[in-house]
Parts: sequence; C-alpha cells; structure tokens
Amino acid sequence: MNDLNAGLPITPKPKPSAGYRWLVLFVISFAMFGNYYIYDSIAPIADMLKSDLGFTDENIGLMFTSYSIAAVIILLVGGVIIDKFGTAWSTLVFGAICSVAAIVNAVSSDFTVMITARFMLGLGAEPLIVAVTTALAKWFKGKELSFAFGVNLMIARFGSVAADWSPTWAKPAYSSWRGPLFVAAVLGLLCALGALVYYFLEKNAVKRYTLGEAGETDKLVLGDLFRFDRSFWYTVALCVTFYSAVFPFRSFSIKFFMERFELSREAAGQLNSVLPLAALFATPIFGLLVDFVGRRALLMFLGAFLITPVYVMMAYQTVPVWIPIAMMGLAFSLVPAVMWPAVAYIVEEKRLGTAYAVMTLIQQIGVAGMNWLIGKTNDVFDATAANPEGYAAGMWLFSGLSFFAFLFAFLLRKRETGPQAHGLETITARSQAKSIDPE
Repeated sequence: MNDLNAGLPITPKPKPSAGYRWLVLFVISFAMFGNYYIYDSIAPIADMLKSDLGFTDENIGLMFTSYSIAAVIILLVGGVIIDKFGTAWSTLVFGAICSVAAIVNAVSSDFTVMITARFMLGLGAEPLIVAVTTALAKWFKGKELSFAFGVNLMIARFGSVAADWSPTWAKPAYSSWRGPLFVAAVLGLLCALGALVYYFLEKNAVKRYTLGEAGETDKLVLGDLFRFDRSFWYTVALCVTFYSAVFPFRSFSIKFFMERFELSREAAGQLNSVLPLAALFATPIFGLLVDFVGRRALLMFLGAFLITPVYVMMAYQTVPVWIPIAMMGLAFSLVPAVMWPAVAYIVEEKRLGTAYAVMTLIQQIGVAGMNWLIGKTNDVFDATAANPEGYAAGMWLFSGLSFFAFLFAFLLRKRETGPQAHGLETITARSQAKSIDPE
C-alpha cells in the first residue's frame, strides 16, 4: 500500500479561514471576559461583606492580596507549563480553575474559604491570560495580530465594566452579599466554557489546517536580570508604583464613593467603570499617537503627573469627583499604552520574555502589598460612612505612590534624553520603516 503512494506529492494543509480565526478569537475572549468579571466582583459588595459577614477592610484587602500572591507563584512556572502542554490544554485547565474559584467564593461565607478561592483564582487567571495571548499569536501571527490583541483586550475589559455596572443591571441580586457572587459564578463559567470550545476548535484545526508558531511565552531567566540597564529598572519602578496606586484603589473605590461622596451603589459602580471604559477606547488611540510622534518617556511623565494629585483631591473633596476620576482614566489609558511597548526598545529581543516576566512579577508583589496596606489603614483610621474622613490616610498613601511614579517617570525621561537613550523619544513608525527600507 505504501508503494502505491510513493513519490506522490504531499498536499499541504490549508491555513485556517478568516472566519475560523475570528471564531477562535471571540471564543477565547469570552473566557477572558469571565476572568475579568470574577476578579472585579468583590468591589461592589465590599460594604456588604463588612455589614453582613463582619469582615474588616483588611480582610477585603487580603482577598485581593491572595490573588496577587498566587499570581506571583504561578507566573514563575506558568509559561513553562504552557510551552510544555500547549495552548489548548493549558487554556482548558486554567479556565476551569477560574470557574471553580468563582463557585467556591459564592457558596461559602467563611473568610478562610473565600480567601482560598481568591488564591485559586490567581492560580488560574494570570496563566489563562498568558495562554490566551500565546494562542492569539499562533492564530494571527502574520495576519491581523495587533488588531486581534486589541479586540481581545476590549472584550476582556468589558468584564470589568460589567462588574462595576452590576449593581445597575443585576440590582435584584444585591439584596444580599451572596447574590452578586452567584452572578459572578454564572458568568465565570465562561472561563471554562470558552476554554472548552477553544480546545475542540484547536484540536479540529490541527487535523485540517496549518497553524502558525506562537513562539515561547515570557519566562524569568535569572541571569538576564544583571544585563538590564537603568532605563529598564526605571520603567519597572514606574510600573509597580503606578499600578499599585490604581488597582488597590479600585478594590475599595465603590465602597469609598458610597461612604465618602454619599453615592448610591449604582452610581458608585458606574463612576468606577470610568477607568476600564476609558482604557478600552483611549489606549489604542494613545498607541497610535506614540507610533506617530514618539516621545514615549515624555508621555509616561505626563501620565504620571496627571495621577499624582487625584487622591488628595478626592480625600478632601476639593473639586467634583468626576474631575479626578477623569484624570485617572486619562492616566490609566496613557501610561500602560506607552510603557509596555516601550520595553521592547529598551531590552534586546532575546531577553524580552524575562523583561516582561520581571515587570509583571514585581507589579503583582506591589499590588499585593498595597491591597493589604490600604485595607489595614482604613481599619486603623475607622474609614466608614459614619467617619468618611478616615479614608484620608489611605488616599495619602496612594498619593505617595503616585509621587514616586512621577519621580521614576522623570528619571526615565532624563535618561532617555541623554547620551544613553534607547530611542524612546525619537523612534516613530515612520522612522523605523525608513531604516528598514531607505527607498
């Protein structure tokens, strides 16, 4: 039988159709939607956890901290797991972990069980993001990769927006603390369901199509740490201080808006959604702007400057609350849009995986510590609806972090306008195109 086929040309498999690729994109993006929703489902019920279950703000902060600790642990090995077992299997396993974590969080009122569920979520959510990113590279490399990443992130961030708006669209569930967590558990099933559908889509595609190579995922190579220069470490310092001033604020912001500004739960949730909504639409615009004008260090400096005064403005109600929130939304759209791509200009390509792994790792450590510290500070200063002035101490902590973010952005700009610059201020998409094709 083999002799009959000998010498016959082997017909290569076709590449997946555009429709198949975009089906894959939407399926795994809905898994990310569920992931983001679960993470942000605690903030709208922070006050109810205190009143109904007797939790302290420190307890609530620790629920977010446990997530980040798990993320730090799994980030050290997650990339290796994905490379070894592939995107289909990894996405399925990590998506299932996220869904189970949401269910466990909803069925128990015991703090130990709930904090364990959040730890479990961290073990699943962060490597799920890496696995989805790797899968997109496999399916869209050489095609509409940047646009695919943008669509994926847009759908994922709608998970955060949906959680912030849940007191409005899922208002009947807010009769107790458990209802919103059951909503999160149901929507969290998208993590497992989306991953399961993707598993079968990829397995089917392997038989029928030729898929691209995703390349290796980001991993921490200890030896590379000693080869990074000062510009990279300034960027890492900006990353950890900036994110530690934003994400832990969001952990308590709905409760803060309700008790400091006397907003309804619905209005507080809608106000809180400004940050992910702004990032949803403004981040791609800033990305295009940077490609056109360069000036990356300057734009990071301006973004860090914008966020520095906002927490004091809110603590003492010096202006209407929408003004500092709008400033935060602008900064939260600008700094990440410039910062993450800028690393690719500072670090040589063969060490880029380690660079991103280090940034993410240190960011999660900072966010973990700040979530606990803000919760503890709120308890120490009795930050409640009866004593809204107690929130001022925490707002000053956020302001201190914002000042250091501003300082590191200043130092980065100073270095990048000197003789040891990496081109952050000067390289544009047009100049890169000319260097590749002088004609």
